[in-house]
Amino acid sequence: MTENTHSFSNLGIAPNLLEILGQLKFTIPTPIQHQSIPVGIEGKDIIGIAQTGTGKTLAFGIPMIQRLQFLKGRGLILLPTRELALQVDEALQRFCKPNKIWTAVLIGGEAMGRQLAALRRYPRIIIATPGRLIDHLRQGTVKLSDIEILVLDEADRMLDMGFAPQISQILKTVPKQRQTLLFSATMPAGIVRIASSYMAMPVRLEVAPAGTAAENVEQEIIIVKKENKFSLLETVLHEYRGSVLVFSRTKHGAAKICKALHRSGHRAAEIHSNRSLNQRREALGGFKTGKYRILVATDIAARGIDVTNIELVVNFDLPDNSEDYVHRIGRTGRAGLSGRAISFATPEQRGDIRDIERLIRKTLKVIPLPPPSRR
Repeated sequence: MTENTHSFSNLGIAPNLLEILGQLKFTIPTPIQHQSIPVGIEGKDIIGIAQTGTGKTLAFGIPMIQRLQFLKGRGLILLPTRELALQVDEALQRFCKPNKIWTAVLIGGEAMGRQLAALRRYPRIIIATPGRLIDHLRQGTVKLSDIEILVLDEADRMLDMGFAPQISQILKTVPKQRQTLLFSATMPAGIVRIASSYMAMPVRLEVAPAGTAAENVEQEIIIVKKENKFSLLETVLHEYRGSVLVFSRTKHGAAKICKALHRSGHRAAEIHSNRSLNQRREALGGFKTGKYRILVATDIAARGIDVTNIELVVNFDLPDNSEDYVHRIGRTGRAGLSGRAISFATPEQRGDIRDIERLIRKTLKVIPLPPPSRR
């Protein structure tokens, strides 16, 4: 790796971790990595605002792993969904294993036995969803009195999903003297409260204004009556050949869309809170490998979907929350690739479109309803 301003080599990263980055062919840090890694290595608290798909895992993972090599205590990473916890663990394993740093993933929907076995190894990093971590705290199977570094990832999403009381409960059990790294794509009032209550003079790092949508995603809206949405989806799917992520507002809606896609001969899978952890893993794994061309998801599952080659995101339903729009469309156009997002809106949802436009500071292009495809 050459020593230049756009490489990992001048961010204060230890040689053993730089070597792994080189082996993985990671040469140029993303903006959030470039800003966060040196500050994190110094042990400072961080509020990092960066849209989804910008490499946040390494932005907090590298400083945590590097500092844990010199600290006696442990690291704790809190995330809103099971998929995201598994994904973060997978990304960190590449750096942890060579340095003999064990991890434990504590998530719902998985047998306690496996998690207890992982905890018995005294993992240096605990990666958890709030509900399952509290189960372990209540049962006395985990103690957090030695946490030196705490990460709250996708903090806005955790608050949206009602985890605030659980986060508050967990934060009471970790030492006050610690490093806290908080990452979020948006900056709602709840996050400002967490920051002021539980963080010591955090450094605010913002690589894009809160609510900024991914720049390399072409965004379009089609106005359509509710009863015509599925035939419109068929038309759109006929036009695109790559992998497609379809968002439904409800889990029942996702299941219904997936069944209809199967009937039409599409290779599709669904991912939402009614599916077991194994079903969700299989659906996401099948989508990544191309077994399924289409993945139908709800917002609750969306944060764990990290697939770099999604050609198109379809908002079959507009989200209840404008901020979720930013996260949804950020699933395409990742890792420097261009992407496209098409949203279906009913005639009475023009107010919702305006709310999204205010948040992303951009007027969305409304395109005419295309003629039905002849398959």
